[in-house]
Amino acid sequence: MAKKPVPKRVAHPARLSGSAVLEEGAPRKLIAFDPSTLQALELLGRDSMKDLQELADEAFRDLLKKHGRPTDLRAALRQSTRQAPANDDNGARTRGRKLR
Repeated sequence: MAKKPVPKRVAHPARLSGSAVLEEGAPRKLIAFDPSTLQALELLGRDSMKDLQELADEAFRDLLKKHGRPTDLRAALRQSTRQAPANDDNGARTRGRKLR
């Protein structure tokens, strides 16, 4: 008797609480919290009507801002233009009177 083909497993969508939406193919990391920290985060989330993902997004954005790192492409481009100004003469001497 011929064997029946095994049906392909369908990936189940991520089960999230709250309004956060997990993008298809978004990178994921596993982070461990001690019980008291997790409880404090859950209470903060309930008080501010946010889920853990939204709290984490806000915290990591604030951390990147604190260290002067851009959080999106527009900010990265803006920051890169500030580091190398197009109209900077890079120390070239101007014509005219010599400085002593």
